[in-house]
Order: sequence, then structure tokens, then C-alpha cells
Amino acid sequence: MSHGLIAPPGRQGPGPMPAAAVAALDLALVRRSGGRLPGEHRGVGVGVGTELAQLRPYQVGDDVRQIDPAASARTGVPHVRQHVPDRALTTWIVVDISSSMAFGSAGRLKSDVAEGVTKVISRLGARRGGRVGVVTCGAGACHVLPPAGGRRALGAVDRLLARGVAADGVAEPVSLHDALVRVHGLVHDPGLVVVISDLREESAWPRTLRGLVASGQHAVAVEVVDPRELELSDAGIVVVRDPETGRATEADTRSPALREAFAAAEAARRDRVTGELRRAGATHAVVRTDRDWLRDLGRALG
Repeated sequence: MSHGLIAPPGRQGPGPMPAAAVAALDLALVRRSGGRLPGEHRGVGVGVGTELAQLRPYQVGDDVRQIDPAASARTGVPHVRQHVPDRALTTWIVVDISSSMAFGSAGRLKSDVAEGVTKVISRLGARRGGRVGVVTCGAGACHVLPPAGGRRALGAVDRLLARGVAADGVAEPVSLHDALVRVHGLVHDPGLVVVISDLREESAWPRTLRGLVASGQHAVAVEVVDPRELELSDAGIVVVRDPETGRATEADTRSPALREAFAAAEAARRDRVTGELRRAGATHAVVRTDRDWLRDLGRALG
């Protein structure tokens, strides 16, 4: 156990992540983020880059490789080119590690799928000199990995995910809303924010996500779903316990009326989530524990 986190029973990991599927997702994510790539961002001031900022007369100490032949010939005075420095794209990942993510009735746990999505997004975000930061929610403490690039940054993400999920009954867990507020206070330039969660939390997180989009961030919400959360099966009298509150309820799942009411309530809840994300201006991707989550993610973002 680490900081109230546990490796959930039945943990299997995200499974295979074929290089071809990840490469296709890379292109889809670039399109979704408005084509923002390192080298396509304007930095502050002048320096080494790809976009011309100004021409000025040569001064002693200037890099002779920056001399512009055409301007020098036209004016008769050596001129050098100065460029807008390139600025790398920063990707923030908000990942849900609440105890509800330890649930899974199909091939994998929700936390397995969330782990896979986090790993893929972090690796894509670190390409081309980009930086990746991670904020967790759902546990008793908010873990923050500041934006960084390279293998060391990806190793830190993997170690954070290896800690597992929150134990049942955590008092006052960090909400998704709180995590997004934290990210909002840390971002300085337009970038990409990816939320990976089952989105079952009832809080002000949609409004906070909308504020991030309004500030120039492109937002992607990856909703992790298990089929048993969508409808009840006929399993007789069962005791259902909320892992986050510890509250238990007895239910007779033999009742068709109960099963229909449950399915209707869940459909209405998911419709509300979809509507909130649409109003926030975020891209909504749904991945499931009983399907190929990487393929579903690629389809949603493609």
C-alpha cells in the first residue's frame, strides 16, 4: 500500500498496445488538438526556430550561419535572420484512481483500461519534444507530476500508475473538479488536457472543464465504462455496495421493473454527461472494459 493506494484484485494491466494502432491514434490526436505540434507554436521573443521574426544588420558576435544572403545583397550590408523560438506542446492528463475504477465484470478492470489510455496519451504527448504532466483524482491526496519530456518523464508516469487505486471508503477523496481546478492553475499556454475517468462523480467538474476550454486548452474526456454499469443482470437478490462510500443496498434483480428502472436511470445519467461535455466544448471518447479499448479510442478521436 502507498498513500492509501492498493493494487486492485483482478488487476491485469491494459493488455497489448500494437505500434500501428498507437501511430494511428497519434495522427487522430494531432487533428483533434487543432494540429498543434511542437514547432507550430509561437514562443515569446526571438531565437532559434522555424518562423521568421525579423531581419536586422549583422552585429559582432552574431551566428554567421544566420546571415541572409538575399537581404545582404539587396542592401549592401550583412543582415541576419532572427526567428520566433519554437514552443513544445504540453499535455496534461487527469486520471481517476478512485476505488470505483477497480470494478470490472468483463475482460479488464476500469483501472486497467485507464492505465492503458494514460500510457498511450503520455507517450504521444512526449513525442516531438512535447511535455506531459499528470494529476490524479479520487484518492485521499492529489498526486501531481509536473510537465516533463523524455524517458524519465514516461518512467515517472508508469511508476505513478503502478501504485494502484484508492482503497475503499477513502474519506474526502480529491474530486475530479478539484483536480481540474489544480490543472487550471498550472497551465500557462494553450495545450491539451485529457481526462480519463468513469465520469460518475456528481460535482462541478463540467463547469471547470468548460473554463479550461475557454482559456485555450483543447479538452478530451475519455469515459471508461463497464457493461454491468449499464444494466442489471437477473442474478437474484444481491447486495450492492458503493466502494467509495461503503454504503450497501440489497436489490432483487429478478424484478424486470427494477432492471428497467436501473437501465433508464443509467441511460439518463450518461445522456447528461454527454450533454455536459458537448457544452464544455470537449471531445468525448468512450472506451469499455469488454472491448478493444485502443481501437475504440482511435475511432472516437479519428
